[in-house]
Amino acid sequence: MADQPVTAAYFYRVRWGHHDEWVELFLRNHWPILREQLRIGRLLDVRLYQPRFHGDGRADWDVMVTITYRDWAAMEEHSEPEIAQRLYPDQETFRAAEQRRFELLDAHWDVPLEERQLPQA
Repeated sequence: MADQPVTAAYFYRVRWGHHDEWVELFLRNHWPILREQLRIGRLLDVRLYQPRFHGDGRADWDVMVTITYRDWAAMEEHSEPEIAQRLYPDQETFRAAEQRRFELLDAHWDVPLEERQLPQA
């Protein structure tokens, strides 16, 4: 099991009126870091979701990102800081933008998922 891919869902509830700003900051600052991890093979897949209609379901989240890691070791590895340092030489500006991105959240939680096989019909 330890050498199998692991998918985690990252849920974000953005403060009212700041959704577009949060997504723009995510795409500008965090997506390049994730894309680099895809390139080097730590990540196998990254997807971003949002509800199609406002108010669907319980409205606990308005952005969900799923990341499939190569394995548990890749999930536990913390290579983002060194990648961020390389991709964003102006660390002061980068850190300020990331701080702003997290200031725009009401809530954030991570859920590692365990896939269960369904019985064959």
